[in-house]
Amino acid sequence: MAPPVFDGENYQAWAVKMAAYMEGCDLWEAKENDYEVAPLPENPTMNQIKYHKERTTGKAKSKYEGHEKVRGMEVLNFLREFERQQMDETKTIKEYADRLIDIVNKTRALGTDLKGERIMQKISISLPEKFEATIASL
Repeated sequence: MAPPVFDGENYQAWAVKMAAYMEGCDLWEAKENDYEVAPLPENPTMNQIKYHKERTTGKAKSKYEGHEKVRGMEVLNFLREFERQQMDETKTIKEYADRLIDIVNKTRALGTDLKGERIMQKISISLPEKFEATIASL
């Protein structure tokens, strides 16, 4: 299995995945014991220099983890986005539900949980009229 790749967004979720990956490969001990970082090779690339700098200064975590206040604002933005979602008549229910679940997963990664009942309520009240009979039967 390949390690999770960090794309510059959602550091908290990536960090959890990476920790699980490292634990599964018996590499977590190296992180916990804070082993020494290997020196740069001769004629390093820019990516090697950036990576080495982040590893030796610990800036990767501080750069992406964010301050508690910033995370709180991100959660509020995701909750606002969740509440504003409406199903487009041209899309399927699955596409709409996937869009909502994506937002929910982002809020969960930041430490805020939306209950399953709230997600189902949001889906049922924001569906177009053509699904009214289906909702009533449920």
